[in-house]
Amino acid sequence: MDSLEANHRQLLEAISFAARAHQGQLRKDGRTPYASHVFRVCLIVRQVFGVDDISALTAAVLHDTVEDTTTDYDELKEEFGAEVAGWVADLSKDKRLPDDQREKAYETQLAKAPWQVKVCKLADTFDNLMDSTHMPAEKRARSIRNAKRYLAALKPDLPDKALRPWEIVSRLLAEIEAKK
Repeated sequence: MDSLEANHRQLLEAISFAARAHQGQLRKDGRTPYASHVFRVCLIVRQVFGVDDISALTAAVLHDTVEDTTTDYDELKEEFGAEVAGWVADLSKDKRLPDDQREKAYETQLAKAPWQVKVCKLADTFDNLMDSTHMPAEKRARSIRNAKRYLAALKPDLPDKALRPWEIVSRLLAEIEAKK
């Protein structure tokens, strides 16, 4: 039997790592520390979706480090292993591509990803939808469009472990659209 320390060290270290990596960044409201988003995504994976896989929770809290900070894949691989680093890479858009190509490539990447990546993206989408309710109509509409695209990309061949999270995000999207 593994020790509690061994089982939970990776996630706790990832939370500290993400807080440092996102230090000084703010959410779109211009006042909320960005790290709150990655912490919320991790909480959504665990509390809303019911996933207790430590590696999936670790990827959730690190999901924006490659895309939105100076962190690279190699650094994550060294700190958290190849599996988590690969999942974070799957959750990252290739900013070298033009916008339209970037989004298509990202959707393809998500569709082929393991269930843990899909669950993390669904939690990210859930949090962004929740935040969108406090945004101006134009930004809320963009968040809704993105959620629809990601749900469509993730739907084919959805593994059982990601089905309930997909349904939860779909329901939230429907609730938000009904309020428009």
